Amino acid sequence: MSDIDAALRDAVEGFVLQLKELFQRSALETVQDAFGAGGTSKGRGGRAARSAAPARGRASRKGAKRSPEALEELVQRLHAYIKKNPGERIEQIGAALGAGTKELALPAKKLIADKKLSTKGQKRATTYFAK
Repeated sequence: MSDIDAALRDAVEGFVLQLKELFQRSALETVQDAFGAGGTSKGRGGRAARSAAPARGRASRKGAKRSPEALEELVQRLHAYIKKNPGERIEQIGAALGAGTKELALPAKKLIADKKLSTKGQKRATTYFAK
């Protein structure tokens, strides 16, 4: 076996060991996140580092339930915005508040049910007005 072959074999084995370690660490972080163990990642770009700073206007994880406090705060922000800017569509409101239209659906329904909002139009052409 030549020196080049031996060096290549050593490099590949080292790379495989690094990959194995990274996969194990990733699996451990995923399990800790799932069970709420609150493990933190010391490495750059780890799962915990990304989840510590949620995306703009989004819950901490996709599909995660919002806390009642966070939901109430969004309801209040939505109502205040619509009072100041009547007649806007949900896309415009979401862009101004930094929230997606899916995130605003439940707060809007709550305000409509409480008779604090009225709507005009259908589907994407729906405009919102404060009462």
